[in-house]
Amino acid sequence: MIEAMATATEIKNHFGKYLQMVINGNEVIVTKNGQEVGRFVPKGKTASYLTDSLAGILKGNYDYKDAKEEALREKYESID
Repeated sequence: MIEAMATATEIKNHFGKYLQMVINGNEVIVTKNGQEVGRFVPKGKTASYLTDSLAGILKGNYDYKDAKEEALREKYESID
């Protein structure tokens, strides 16, 4: 859940307040000159945030297990 949107200056001047929001499980969006430049996301929500970010990027029949095995095979075959 997004709790707050604040400028970089506001975050700098009141870091403790925004840190507590994140500790409480909320997300804080940081802006600079009206543009979103970052987010503070609770550690427990980072995996779901990254997963949600990938939604729509992977197309077709994507098998994570096969892709992981292939990546590991390529990595270790290049060492030989």
